[in-house]
Amino acid sequence: MLKKSGAIIILAIMMIISACASNKGNNAESSAPATSESPSATVSESPSPSSSETPSPSPSESPSPSKEAVTIKLMMYTANGQEQTLKGIVDAFQAVNSDVTVDYEVVPYADYDTKLNTLLASGSEPDLFEVGYENFRTYASKDLLLDLNPTITADTLFKPEIYKKLAYDAFNYNGKQMGVTHSFSDVVLFYNKDLFDAKGLKYPDASWTWKEELEAAKQLTDAKNGVWGTYAPIQFYEFYKTIVQNGGGVFDSEGKPTVNSPANVEALQWMIDKASKYKVSPALNDDTFNQPDADLNAFKEGKLAMARFGIWNFNGFKEAPFKWDIALEPGQTQKAHHFFADGLVASKNTKNAEAAWRFMKFISSDPAAVSLRITAGWSVPAVADEAVMDAYYKQTPPDSKKIVSEALDSLVLPPVGPKPEKWNELKTAVSDELDKAKLGKSTPQKALDAAQKKVEELLSK
Repeated sequence: MLKKSGAIIILAIMMIISACASNKGNNAESSAPATSESPSATVSESPSPSSSETPSPSPSESPSPSKEAVTIKLMMYTANGQEQTLKGIVDAFQAVNSDVTVDYEVVPYADYDTKLNTLLASGSEPDLFEVGYENFRTYASKDLLLDLNPTITADTLFKPEIYKKLAYDAFNYNGKQMGVTHSFSDVVLFYNKDLFDAKGLKYPDASWTWKEELEAAKQLTDAKNGVWGTYAPIQFYEFYKTIVQNGGGVFDSEGKPTVNSPANVEALQWMIDKASKYKVSPALNDDTFNQPDADLNAFKEGKLAMARFGIWNFNGFKEAPFKWDIALEPGQTQKAHHFFADGLVASKNTKNAEAAWRFMKFISSDPAAVSLRITAGWSVPAVADEAVMDAYYKQTPPDSKKIVSEALDSLVLPPVGPKPEKWNELKTAVSDELDKAKLGKSTPQKALDAAQKKVEELLSK
């Protein structure tokens, strides 16, 4: 009887060992990243996992490590109105990163900063959150963001070349990569092809300087019929970009203000002279042109041969009754273009740095995510691969849409200076003096001398 009982016990133990071994194998298989078909035609379907092979990762994705499942919290504002697109991106990410759940929240832009600052103050901020470049500099200077360098170094499959270099470098602070540009917009030269054709003029190209722009503008201006050769507003944002085109800048490499440098004075004089001296732009005291969207309406009505506009105006010009296109802006000593960036950063307090980096990289560069964004018209990713961006370039007009990406090779970051928290005050200080020069109440030299003094005082506080 004892022998029989012993045999039964041994048999039961063997069955338990066998079941455990089987269950272990099942758990190992389920921890491998799931495969899914990418919506982008540029991504091939991942191979099915076998007992001796795991799926190959997407070129921009690191393998999903077999770790304990984690949840990362994400907060964004540019996804307002694009919630379904964001959901599609999150689903695509989770399909190849089965160990990560992304808990996301979309907050309207008007409420975003207040909510984020409240969360940061209480130490309950999300793992990942979206910031514009100016706020990025503020948060980085306050030591609120995660240095991604160790995580990036450990990611052996990551190549920064997937991004446009200057766009990637924008979210680097004191040698520490603290975020990634996930979308951007810029400003380029729009031109009316019909007006150029009527005068038998060549279209603007990358070789143009201010000289070629002025020569063309003189021939294209027809003041009697209200047609102007070129236009650019005289305001702070246009000023800080234009002075770089002349080799100037608001600050030098050490962060000292150089608002009244000779290069800057010359650039402001050029901005004013186009209207006051050469008469190729609307008069600076023209009340009609000082109204909101007056320049946009004038271009749509065929009254501007050339104008500097943001790429967010593409859709607004689709129904224009003439042919138009875009080109790089003419520079004087060099090219320079606005760069308005939205980036993703990680909280310094996150306990899921590696998972956060994987999602940051995915939404900003993976072909699946880029394809979803382009299809939905959700901003423009700063990726360098033209094959990935091809679908965007084919969305016309304009025909020369690659210019949007080419402008990133000469981008100009907002000059927030050594005290980014003073950014709004700096803008006001310089803007007030630019208005005086614009209206003839001060010369460019005197206006920028006054602005220099204001900026110096502002930074000394």
